[in-house]
Amino acid sequence: MAGQLNPNLLLVVPLAPLAGSAIAGLFGTKFFGNLIGRKASHSVTILGVLVAFVISFMTLLDVMNGATYNGTIYNWMTVGGVKLEIGFLVDSLTAMMMCVVTFVSLMVHIYTIGYMEEDEGYNRFFSYISLFTFSMLMLVMSNNFLQLFFGWEAVGLVSYLLIGFWYTKQTAVFANMKAFLVNRVGDFGFILGIGLLLAYAGSMNYAEVFAKRTELAGLTLAGSDWMLLTVACICLFIGAMGKSAQFPLHVWLPDSMEGPTPISALIHAATMVTAGIFMVTRMSPLFELSDTALSFMLIIGSITALFMGFLGIIQNDIKRVVAYSTLSQLGYMTVALGASAYQVAVFHLMTHAFFKALLFLGAGSVIIGMHHDQDIRNMGGLRKYMPITWLTSLLGSLALIGTPFFSGFYSKDSIIEAVHNTHIVGAGFANFAVLAGVFVTAFYSFRMYFLVFHGKERFGHAHAHGHDEHHGDDPHDDHAHHGLAPGEKPHETPLVVTLPLILLAIPSVVIGYLAIEPMLYGDFFNNVVFVGENHHAMAEMKEEFHGALAMALHGFTSIPFFLALAGVVLSYYCYMVNPKVPAWFYARFHGIHTLLDNKYYMDKFNDVVIARGARLLGRTFWTIGDRALIDGLFVNGSAKLVGWFSTIVRHLQSGYIYHYAFVMILGVLAFLVYFMPFPSFAR
Repeated sequence: MAGQLNPNLLLVVPLAPLAGSAIAGLFGTKFFGNLIGRKASHSVTILGVLVAFVISFMTLLDVMNGATYNGTIYNWMTVGGVKLEIGFLVDSLTAMMMCVVTFVSLMVHIYTIGYMEEDEGYNRFFSYISLFTFSMLMLVMSNNFLQLFFGWEAVGLVSYLLIGFWYTKQTAVFANMKAFLVNRVGDFGFILGIGLLLAYAGSMNYAEVFAKRTELAGLTLAGSDWMLLTVACICLFIGAMGKSAQFPLHVWLPDSMEGPTPISALIHAATMVTAGIFMVTRMSPLFELSDTALSFMLIIGSITALFMGFLGIIQNDIKRVVAYSTLSQLGYMTVALGASAYQVAVFHLMTHAFFKALLFLGAGSVIIGMHHDQDIRNMGGLRKYMPITWLTSLLGSLALIGTPFFSGFYSKDSIIEAVHNTHIVGAGFANFAVLAGVFVTAFYSFRMYFLVFHGKERFGHAHAHGHDEHHGDDPHDDHAHHGLAPGEKPHETPLVVTLPLILLAIPSVVIGYLAIEPMLYGDFFNNVVFVGENHHAMAEMKEEFHGALAMALHGFTSIPFFLALAGVVLSYYCYMVNPKVPAWFYARFHGIHTLLDNKYYMDKFNDVVIARGARLLGRTFWTIGDRALIDGLFVNGSAKLVGWFSTIVRHLQSGYIYHYAFVMILGVLAFLVYFMPFPSFAR
């Protein structure tokens, strides 16, 4: 029944993981002398996330019955009529995100017990991932831009700590700094967008800003003829480009694989990288008033979906293959946003969270079984040694490529259909990109699957791959031994690792079938997501939808299915039947391979142009501003002025009494002359 949610109960959702993080971080580390052990640390953090998940699930049920909440929890201050406050907006969008974040986080917490059991930073890691969960929950539950920005920056800060968790590894330190700096670029645009809305709407509360959207739509940016909402929305989306790793601000995400594998699942499946998708969906009342901003998102998402997928084809690190898959799927979500299919974008966000977390944790299970060797060229035939990991990874891969009846099929095909029905600028290229991306995704996903779980066993003997280029997911120094010793065989990981795989595999298969009708064509997002009357993609899709079963059956006759099937068959032929084919392509198209291997030279461009330009600019400011003005003029100049004045004044300090007496007499005389009244000669 309809009503208002209990704010005190909602407050427990973010505070429970925060409490667990504080206990493990303070009393489980050297900070307070490691007063509690490992078991207590992981127990209290898992309990905190479990409590958050249970309440989130209860909240979702209440929201589906019509209950909502939008109110202030704490009023921090009021500045010039602008309220700075902590508040919650809990509707169907928020409740769904709360469940996804807490469930995936819970699976990662449980998985971490087995994955990090030998790591010295065990308690610190649990503290970090619980703090990350708290930050993401504050972001998705916010009802104002201030709290949104707090959560936005908090997940960025904790991701910095997590990516560089093994701070003795130079590559990890470089990767977390890269992620931090690239996200600061996006966040600069984000705060500009918030500032514009605050300046013109006079409020930071979502509801108050949305209420003025028609008025804002008629305004132009001061001193220009640019539409205010177009500029503000593009600035907001630039923030999303950083967090959700859209081209060209995507470069941090593949390098973030230097962090432990549980973090790869947590950051890149359901939390940090989806923050941008959630934010744009929440801001749909504003974005719907700017076709320019929608076209911008559509084109950027299309580039990311297709060209990041190409990079996944040549990766040999198992985690990086999944990472580039994440980039590509985030591009799909952004394309859906640009097509005004916000419900579809969030639907794919949800389904992707489950099967991508499954794939990352499955990759981690393989890494454990392979003694921290991550190079897929050193694997093969793991199916018979790791049956649970094999089966769950297969299910995750089938969901990823959009196999009918799997969760990824319903969301991915809906994106393709939405793009096909949209007519804004860039729709033609987007339609090509999402269709071509289906083939590319199937090819690189099953390339990894076949090389890891099938074919010839390539482990347990001396090999040339991996040790000279990547040193594995391990906290030790770069010269540590990785891989199985001669004669050693892989083994299935313990239950604490495989149980999360099984639990994530279930929604990866069934959640799409169960949720597509209420989320896309029902009342789930009523009064939450706004679509303009001139954008008809969702309306046309609703007319063509005849149920989840009919959609899946029709999927077997659709173009995306045959493209995905072609990708799987081709990868099987190239890597299982005739391995000479990839070698031939490498020799024949070496230039393209070099381009992909260098990631389109984006890192080199950033280093040569952006970083070198920043260093040149910094050197200029240092030379002119710091050395010449501050040190030269103000510091040294003032010192020289005082010294010059002192050299003159010191001559008056002779040390002779008669000199001082003479000066005193002159002073008295001057005093008398100045104050002595002169007689008037006026008649």
